[in-house]
Amino acid sequence: MDAKYDVVIVGGGAAGLSGALTLGRARRKVLVIDAGRPRNAPARGVHTYLTREGMPPLELLAAGREEVAGYGGEVVTGTVVVAERLDGDESGRFRVVLEDGSAVVADRLLLTTGLVDELPDVPGLAERWGRDVLHCPYCHGWEVRDQAIGVLATGPLAVHQALLWRQWSDDVTLFLHTGPELGEEQREQLAARDVAVVEGEVTELDVAGDALAGLRLADGRVVACRALAVATRLTARADLLAGLGLETEEQEMAGHVIGTRIPADATGATSVPGVWVAGNAASVTDQVIAAAAGGVRAAAAVNADLIAEETRRAVTARRAAAGHGKAGGEPESQDAPAPHGHHPWAGGVPASAEEFWNGFYTDKAQVWSGNPNAILVREAADLPPGRALDLGCGEGADAVWLAGRGWRVTATDISQVALDRAAGHAKAAEAADRIDWQRHDLETSFPEGSYDLVSAHYLHSPVDLPREKILRAAAAAVAPGGVLLIAGHAGWPSWEENPPFDAHFPTPQEVLDAMELAEGEWEVLRSEEVERPQSAPDGRPGTRMDNVLKVRRLP
Repeated sequence: MDAKYDVVIVGGGAAGLSGALTLGRARRKVLVIDAGRPRNAPARGVHTYLTREGMPPLELLAAGREEVAGYGGEVVTGTVVVAERLDGDESGRFRVVLEDGSAVVADRLLLTTGLVDELPDVPGLAERWGRDVLHCPYCHGWEVRDQAIGVLATGPLAVHQALLWRQWSDDVTLFLHTGPELGEEQREQLAARDVAVVEGEVTELDVAGDALAGLRLADGRVVACRALAVATRLTARADLLAGLGLETEEQEMAGHVIGTRIPADATGATSVPGVWVAGNAASVTDQVIAAAAGGVRAAAAVNADLIAEETRRAVTARRAAAGHGKAGGEPESQDAPAPHGHHPWAGGVPASAEEFWNGFYTDKAQVWSGNPNAILVREAADLPPGRALDLGCGEGADAVWLAGRGWRVTATDISQVALDRAAGHAKAAEAADRIDWQRHDLETSFPEGSYDLVSAHYLHSPVDLPREKILRAAAAAVAPGGVLLIAGHAGWPSWEENPPFDAHFPTPQEVLDAMELAEGEWEVLRSEEVERPQSAPDGRPGTRMDNVLKVRRLP
């Protein structure tokens, strides 16, 4: 089974590691998957990063990994090849597949995949990248101050770039190369700042002793310079976007396109729920310290989103445990409270009953007591075994009990998580061969066939459930001479002095009337309210009133 995380961060640069550090300190289970190819690896040091000035990029990342690990975060080296929502997963989780075939599951994704610098096509330029072929004066200007600096024009921002670099040296030359023609005002600005202009296309770099010596032009001239500033096209890495339903957009500076980014709001939230982006993937002009800040900001937003979802889930689960019970299955018990923790859906409220109940069962190895419902034991113990239908079987305690007494059981639940767990319990009890587990929502799909016993215990749900319609279908599934047994809550538990919400608990007679049973075809064997012991969440002894309806279809 794939390992599960609260958050998976794809990309281990400053943004990704800062995000992981933030989430680790928030006690989140977080994984960083880092391909190990930082954009600034060729640079000698990181600059304008307070307290880390001049630190080699790889040393900065190594220190960051160590800090993340100190708060329980995990960092692995690998390349992600697929990121997508889990197929058929109602909780909105993501599956992330690595190049080696391994995979993990995440509630949330943070993309810090960075960008790619698309360099001008000049022979020898790529080999000098990050050393004496540079792009950002704030990152590299101090190191080449007062040297002969060339600026290679490839687009409309070349004049802006040349004037910017003039702050670090009074020996700046603009090579027009393939850039646009200069206007009179631009030439005047350059002349006023003593920036030389060289016409003609650059054909290669002139290197002497592993250092840039100058630029060779198409006409054979070599113009001396010790550093060359270039404007790269800054392209956000987009390999994983298609699987998530995302696309890049163009990013502009001064009205000119300088690259592409993944669109997001101020917190890094993308248009896809559950996916955030930070660092250069979100803003191509961010320096290292800004990328790190973006990772912190996005991580805080992710954590807040998880908290909101977990709170909504806890409220819904509390209502389910306190007022409605579960959609079929074992009674609530002190040793099996409703789960809490990670959210089971993406969005403000669960989109469906299936989504809610899958989330309800996901985070605990066992939700219910494992014992069959007492009402079932009392009412079915003397029935001759035959075919039984267990509606809303939960973790399967009722179905396993019936199978152990010789019944052939069809057990159904809306939650595949619950069904898988129930099948495991049946196997352990050596009853697997007598139980057919089926997933149905009971509204749009219902088990086929007729049965000698149809059991519907605690068919309540905090999300929409057409209970009356389901119970009518349950009655229709009873074979002649067979029994329909329905149990449900008759009120709030004894300790609930201030119920969290208004709820109507139908009486046995209301349940009977709602099923619209044909007159003369059924006999009522039991219709009553019963009291049973149930412990409060804090362990105090309490009681709960249930209603019981047991009817028999006449032969």
